[in-house]
Amino acid sequence: MNDFTDLLTFEKMLWKQDYQRVMGLDEVGRGCLCGPVVAAGVIFKPGHVDPAFADSKKIPGPRRVKLAKKIKQQSLFWTIQHCNPQEIDEINILRASMKAMLNCSKAGGNPDYLLVDGNRFTSSLVPYSCLVKGDARSSSIGAASILAKVYRDHLMVKLHEDFPCFGWDKNVGYPTRQHYEALKKYGYTKHHRKSFSLKTDKVYSPTGNQL
Repeated sequence: MNDFTDLLTFEKMLWKQDYQRVMGLDEVGRGCLCGPVVAAGVIFKPGHVDPAFADSKKIPGPRRVKLAKKIKQQSLFWTIQHCNPQEIDEINILRASMKAMLNCSKAGGNPDYLLVDGNRFTSSLVPYSCLVKGDARSSSIGAASILAKVYRDHLMVKLHEDFPCFGWDKNVGYPTRQHYEALKKYGYTKHHRKSFSLKTDKVYSPTGNQL
């Protein structure tokens, strides 16, 4: 498949080949220091995909939330799956990302073709194509990216309430100066990925003391 500016090009090609349940797959949170990696899968009725569903990173937060509701209302099927920090540490972030997306394809919905964001995927009984920067090239993948990001951002904001020093309400777990400074002072939490470069060996203490 080649690069197209039409965000429904890939879906239209597959619909013409009689694939009726094309699932877009994407994940968010691979580069974060903490929290789960979250994937989403979305299936739309052929010919009923809104091209407004695009790369979640380029859509303002409030609009993403509105679009997420619209996606859930308009889709034939949607699912959100994740791998927690312990799984990420055990199998590595790349495998965890692919596992979360594969779990989406197995969660129901009976997809007959997968459009996967990225340049690789794991073995699947369902035929698939990988699209580099797929969230900006396919509205099905874009919709998945929106659902995954809205879910994960909300989760990290909730976790922020118990660990406000890390600034997860703003950085949602990504490496920032505030995040690293808090790690140095307070240590890492159960939500952090120990296999990542946290630049500390301290276990979390709300007072910043070594435990």
